[in-house]
Amino acid sequence: MAREKIDDSDAFITEVCWHYYVNSMTQADIARHMDVTRLRVNQAIQRAKSLGMVKVQIESPFLPRIELQEKLVATYGLDQAMVAPADPEHYDYNYPAGAALASFLQRRVETGDLRKIGVSWGITLQSAIANMPRQSHPDLEVISMFGGTVRGATFNSFAIVSGLAERLGASYSILAAPNFLSKGVDRDLFLSQEQFREHFDKFEQLDAAVLTCSDISAKSYLVQEGLPPEVSPQDLIDAGAVGDVVGIFLDRNGIAVPTPLSSRTIGISLETLLRVPLRVLVAAGPHKAEIIRAVLRQGIANTLITDDVTAEMLLEDSAP
Repeated sequence: MAREKIDDSDAFITEVCWHYYVNSMTQADIARHMDVTRLRVNQAIQRAKSLGMVKVQIESPFLPRIELQEKLVATYGLDQAMVAPADPEHYDYNYPAGAALASFLQRRVETGDLRKIGVSWGITLQSAIANMPRQSHPDLEVISMFGGTVRGATFNSFAIVSGLAERLGASYSILAAPNFLSKGVDRDLFLSQEQFREHFDKFEQLDAAVLTCSDISAKSYLVQEGLPPEVSPQDLIDAGAVGDVVGIFLDRNGIAVPTPLSSRTIGISLETLLRVPLRVLVAAGPHKAEIIRAVLRQGIANTLITDDVTAEMLLEDSAP
């Protein structure tokens, strides 16, 4: 039965609009999801328009999740957390999290305190680019932190760094290398080339790093397309890994574990990453809860952007 109490709060209106404009849910679906009447949903949308809340993007989309955000900050010692309403019925977690990241980045670059932003790659970052209005920040540089794959062109390292730079009106620097070297290739010799030395030097100058993470399951694009043929997901699991961040495989407590790929990964080192002042992990979906938890336990990220379903899971089992 729908709740009878009329809720005209900004939090209620914002959540309705998020589901309507970002998750593309119908008013009837929203009414069922939020346990209100369809009339209340329609009134909330109309009121949002009259208040100027609905423009190119939804303003203050995170108000309904403030309590979750505060709990995540306190539990994992974060500087900030943002939680976007997901669309669990369609298992769509990447798009809302990506939209939240777009809003976050837009506000941060407008402050002018970011000059070099390192980025990973993945579907969530692709969603962020799709939701980001074009801006002009010619003094900003976007730098890829992890090698790419020849498949998945729309959301691999090369496409993400150039696409994000285009939206921000920034320059960019691509790490033109595979994510993992072929077996037998000497990593130190490979990276001794001048183009790679110059690129890796930029890692030391990053003001912010935007990270994604992958679990070790069929839902992981890295597992599907990014692993060398001689390395199986079971090899990584046997090594104690629950997932990776920028190609560095971690156990459930966030400790890097030796795998067959440890000496073949082309990307920023964990030591360098931990020196970046702003480290934003954008990751969503229940299948990623364990690797997200591992990244947060080790302090690899100090800002988290996720969805409400995953946030609840992170708080259910947060003990080391």
